[in-house]
Amino acid sequence: MAKDGPNWEGLLKWSLAHSDGTGSNRNLSEEDRRWFMEAMQAQTVDVIKRMKEITLVMQTPEQVLEAQGIAPADIEDMLDELQEHVESIDMANDLHSIGGLVPLLAYLKNSHANIRAKAAEVVTTIVQNNPRSQQLVMEANGLELLLSNFTSDPDLTVRTKALGAISSLIRHNKPGITAFRLANGYAGLRDALGSGSVRFQRKALNLIHYLLHENSSDCSVVSELGFPRVLLHLASSEDAEVREAALRGLLELAQDRRGENSGRLGEEDEKLKQLLEERINSISLMSSGDLEAAREERQLVDSLWNAHYNEPSSLREKGASCSPWRRFLTS
Repeated sequence: MAKDGPNWEGLLKWSLAHSDGTGSNRNLSEEDRRWFMEAMQAQTVDVIKRMKEITLVMQTPEQVLEAQGIAPADIEDMLDELQEHVESIDMANDLHSIGGLVPLLAYLKNSHANIRAKAAEVVTTIVQNNPRSQQLVMEANGLELLLSNFTSDPDLTVRTKALGAISSLIRHNKPGITAFRLANGYAGLRDALGSGSVRFQRKALNLIHYLLHENSSDCSVVSELGFPRVLLHLASSEDAEVREAALRGLLELAQDRRGENSGRLGEEDEKLKQLLEERINSISLMSSGDLEAAREERQLVDSLWNAHYNEPSSLREKGASCSPWRRFLTS
């Protein structure tokens, strides 16, 4: 499908026609100024017009589109274009007012996996750092649709894209976080950690860290669901980002539980000690270049040892530790 964009060629011709070639500024006549403003406004109108056209396509039944020769790949291209338009917060919020949000969410249940995945990407763009669109998507039952794809879609890419959209939807959105918890979202995150997909695991770990940081009371829920065991397993992952994110999760749990029972993880505590000793030994054997690359992990291992055993790790004695780890949130 063709994309209607700004008339750059026309604007360039206009600019060249009004340049004297010396680089000096020239005052515009009132007529020229009015023409230029109308041209710029026309581009904004064209975007809205294009979004309305895309909305009409999204509202058209799938069998009708197929009868007209519209292939799934064409729909994907159309959603790519829509995603570009809604990168503007104003346009993202306008999508609902022109009737496009509900049919976009309906694409989350499209029969084609690529379209379901792309629809989730567009939703991610719409709700990211946008409280108004977060509210609109929540009111349109968007979270329920995304949760269904996240937990039960047969396509792993669809599940991963849905999790990305959920993360953006509930971030800094207390009603969204509450709804996620009530919908047993943590169980879905636990399943994602066991998926074997590094990308899926990363997204799940980042969201877990954010949720535990925002709601420390959820640490008990996470522990009851068996997360410590899964995090211990992932803390030995070959992927550095997964390994570090798992260590962050364990540290979050340790810092919360320390006040209750000296930071112990019960039957998993001995496994944690073994894991930390293995990581300490591996870090101690690293070259100076590798040590710098593993800076985050070194901080985490040392902080986790200190949180559990109330003493610095042997990394400090070996000169392989870093300054105290500062917690941060991965967006």
